[in-house]
Amino acid sequence: MTAALAPDGVTGARTLTVRYAGGGSRRGPVTMGQANMIRCILRDEPDSINLHDVWPVPDGTGTDRVLDALAALAARHEALRTTFPYGTGDSAPAEQVVAAEGTFTVTVLDHDELPEDTDAYAEAVARAARDIRFRLDLDFPLRLRILARAGRPVRVALAASHAVTDGSALGVLRDEWLALLAGETLPPVTAPTPLDLAAEENSPAGRRKSAASLAHWERVLRTGPQAMFAEDGAAGTDADTPGLTLRSARGARALAAAARRTGALPGTVLLTAWCMLTAHRAGQSVCVAAVPTSNRFLPKLARSVSPLSQDALLCLDVRAPSFDALLAKAWGAAMNAYRHSRFDALDLWELIGRVTTERGSRFARDAVFNDISALPSTLAGAAAPDGNAPELELAWGGSRSLPTRLLTFVYETDPVLRLAFWADPVLFSRAAAEELATGLVRLLEAVAGADMPLGAGGTLTEVTGVRPVARGPEWTRVDGCWVSPAAVADALGEALDGRPVEVAVEEGADGTEDGRRLTAYIGTDERTWAEGDVTADQAHAALMRLLPGRPGVLAPHRYVFVEGPPRQSAAARRILREGTGRSREMRHDHQ
Repeated sequence: MTAALAPDGVTGARTLTVRYAGGGSRRGPVTMGQANMIRCILRDEPDSINLHDVWPVPDGTGTDRVLDALAALAARHEALRTTFPYGTGDSAPAEQVVAAEGTFTVTVLDHDELPEDTDAYAEAVARAARDIRFRLDLDFPLRLRILARAGRPVRVALAASHAVTDGSALGVLRDEWLALLAGETLPPVTAPTPLDLAAEENSPAGRRKSAASLAHWERVLRTGPQAMFAEDGAAGTDADTPGLTLRSARGARALAAAARRTGALPGTVLLTAWCMLTAHRAGQSVCVAAVPTSNRFLPKLARSVSPLSQDALLCLDVRAPSFDALLAKAWGAAMNAYRHSRFDALDLWELIGRVTTERGSRFARDAVFNDISALPSTLAGAAAPDGNAPELELAWGGSRSLPTRLLTFVYETDPVLRLAFWADPVLFSRAAAEELATGLVRLLEAVAGADMPLGAGGTLTEVTGVRPVARGPEWTRVDGCWVSPAAVADALGEALDGRPVEVAVEEGADGTEDGRRLTAYIGTDERTWAEGDVTADQAHAALMRLLPGRPGVLAPHRYVFVEGPPRQSAAARRILREGTGRSREMRHDHQ
């Protein structure tokens, strides 16, 4: 036991070392879920990727019993005894090692009196614990704080590594923790361990499932909008985003009524309404959103302590004659996305790089909808029941740095609809974010008693108060994406060290958006041409390196190098070289 510095408001702090032993030592490849989370852990700030939770301690429970229960969990679950060794030359761990025994530390924070709102205080302690990065190759994956009053444990506030847990896994641990403190005997673990899952995923059947998932992602990446929020002001890849919480009994009643009327699950009704409103605000006919799924729909995985959660990629065409018609489409689209949400993360990122280079786009994870309300004993379930049921209440909270434009968490749907929104403040003023949240409630109320016809966007604006983004005449739709040709020219000119560039939109033979193409005319000095000049492949590669954070830029379909300035009539242009940059077969040199 070692002494620790006592924070403000704490009368004593000490760090205890706890020993555990159980099971055997094993090693093997990481799971797909672990590989996905490890990539995020190595890339993102710890406060945005680590998890946290607060566990209650029943009255009369002593510190020794709390420590014994924590040791029992470590012995019971291989995930808690797992580290991920890797060398300095490795980009990420590819192997996991399970220890047969070991130790972990617990910090005890003692108080004469705890704050009146003990849960809020414990939540703050847990959130602070997630600010510290976990060492994948060394650390125990739970960072534990016992909050005590006069020496008696009251709460356990913890941060957890996403490499071995997700929200549902923490819920499983919390359930078992409470059972152990109640003196119950836990049944044997029947869920597959992470190493068992890895073996299954690497089997021929597992590889076929992963390939099917990647094929689904490729279809969406090739045809959907590269960014939901391609508009003036959208720039950069991360934004410091304030959180907005909605609590509404009105919304809960409307959602339940709409679900009864349509026979759909409340979660599907809410997802449909959110997609419709998001696409309406973004001026898009298709809603592409990441919908994280727990991947626990198979009974054997329901209580697995492992990070199974991965992105399901939803692609929903919101053009429909009515809300009910869109609801039917959304059910199929959601099921298709969920079926294709287990994949090798490294293979996925290779796919994203290849497909976006060929398409000349840069996929932006702009819109995220994470519904954890139906998952038992998750982070949401750990919160105290909402004793106050406001008709409609909005509250602003702290900011987070997020690589998304619109992130929505669903914590509760009954008896209160409780959602959290993080909307890019450059695109959404506080008034606009509040309008979006209340607009969702109004939309649910509009479809609670009867179907709602959908036509021009004005109907949704009248019902919800949410207006579509206003894009100027310089914006156009090309290849399913909103594009600013002027921004394309600026970006390409920057990529080519200031060369003059003009980008033209050329209509296809059928006159539809599907046939529309971008052509870049690049001014070139013929005197230097013989000395070796940039090619279409090089121009395309240079532009692709600049695309992240520029959602209004789509790479040209054709690069045309002309003698002299690019702004001249087609008849006067002397073409020196042209090509697509996407395929070597389409490059031509003009002599």
